[in-house]
Amino acid sequence: MQPADPRGKRVAVVGGGLVGALNACFFARRGFSVDVYEAREGCAIAVSITNRDIRVASFARGRSINLALSHRGRQALRAVGMEEQIVSKGIPMRARRIHTPSGKKYSIPYGKKNQYILSVDRANLNRELLTAADKYSNIKLYFGHKLVGCDAELGTLTIKRHGRIDPRDPLVFRSDQQPLQVTYDLIVGCDGAFSTVRKEFMRQTRFNYSHEYIPHGYMELTIPPKDGDFAMEPNYLHIWPRNTFMMIALPNMDKSFTCTLFMPFEEFEKLTTGEQVLDFFQTHFPDAIPLIGERELKHDYFLLPAQAMISVKCSSYHLASRCVLMGDAAHAIVPFYGQGMNAGFEDCLVFDELMDQFCNDLGACLPEFSRLRVPDDHAISDLAMYNYVEMREHVNSTWFIFRKHVDNFLHTLMPSTIVPLYTMVTFTRIRYHEALQRWKWQNKIINRGLFVMGAAGLGGTCLLIRRLPRDLDFCMENLWGWPRYLKNMGNFLFGTQVA
Repeated sequence: MQPADPRGKRVAVVGGGLVGALNACFFARRGFSVDVYEAREGCAIAVSITNRDIRVASFARGRSINLALSHRGRQALRAVGMEEQIVSKGIPMRARRIHTPSGKKYSIPYGKKNQYILSVDRANLNRELLTAADKYSNIKLYFGHKLVGCDAELGTLTIKRHGRIDPRDPLVFRSDQQPLQVTYDLIVGCDGAFSTVRKEFMRQTRFNYSHEYIPHGYMELTIPPKDGDFAMEPNYLHIWPRNTFMMIALPNMDKSFTCTLFMPFEEFEKLTTGEQVLDFFQTHFPDAIPLIGERELKHDYFLLPAQAMISVKCSSYHLASRCVLMGDAAHAIVPFYGQGMNAGFEDCLVFDELMDQFCNDLGACLPEFSRLRVPDDHAISDLAMYNYVEMREHVNSTWFIFRKHVDNFLHTLMPSTIVPLYTMVTFTRIRYHEALQRWKWQNKIINRGLFVMGAAGLGGTCLLIRRLPRDLDFCMENLWGWPRYLKNMGNFLFGTQVA
């Protein structure tokens, strides 16, 4: 197949977040002319485009500033030459550090000694990706430009510039700020869980869509540095599991920790005063109080209400050959597997690999992208839901820890046959749905093996117990016969008679 020439073809990336900015880099490297539209805006700075740039905006409180970067995300960053730049500004986390109510702590490693995930700052990562995109001459970034309409079949976007009008803006709007229509060869929807691009999909027949708000919310708190250093061990993801709720803490480059409390909304609503919050933490997270600070805890808890978490599934991810969804727009997931960003980055990488495979033919790439990614993204969505139960509850279980040791032992013996689920998801690019299927198969085999071994051990113990009385009688009978035997033996040797 003769490669299609991307030069002269225009791509619109809707959303300047993590996945949108990375996608822009991938398309620009292929020679496409790329426009990135981002609704958010910040303060004006002098960049190659002259509009209001979210790279200098203060980051909104309430949205998690911590992300866990792992193998899939790193592979995507490597493909655009940014892996080392981002990794150098992350903190390795090699294990879960479990905090019990009594204050006892223990660790559960993520994998082998050389395997770890990275705690990275969301705002800094977004800033680095946008700065990288801005260096491409064939990328234009438009901040404060909101998508108000989309015709996927025609490839047309309706964009409205909101806020201050800059006469040097490459998109020159009329003074009445009426929306402008722009046509593209490809529209890439990276505009998040509440995607405007996806609304166009929902008007189509045979498009499947569902979303679910889980009954738990989250709230962020901060553990500040102590004497200029980390207040806890930095190379861990700290977890306070309490069965129906939990708190986690991830390290930051400034030596602080970002704590996130996950809990049912009704539990959040019960805590209405600072003293109630303090009593709650004294009961469930006593060792966290001196780390956060009593005054800070009572103040920060009420800065913002608990935030909701949504899971989005849809199918398919493309319309004709002119529109495709990626990242949270296609598959928003709850954060408990640390794979939301990694799955979104892998979307970009998979699409780029398909462009190589199909020689830049968008008509062939888009349906194949949907075929590959829909089952994978649905699988990681389900696994993220499961991992919340594991993090808040299972890590307290002796059986869970025992099974972890069994899985790791078998993985050491048979590294290509038995691979722990977390390893497959976090440290490989095994497709998510294949990892899920393989995990179920492995569980079935290992559980059967443990059952057989347990049954054999129990059966052997029962036989031993049943034989023990008879063997004991035999031994006692022989024991009492020994004096008589010795006496008779003496008579034989010395020729004496026993009366």
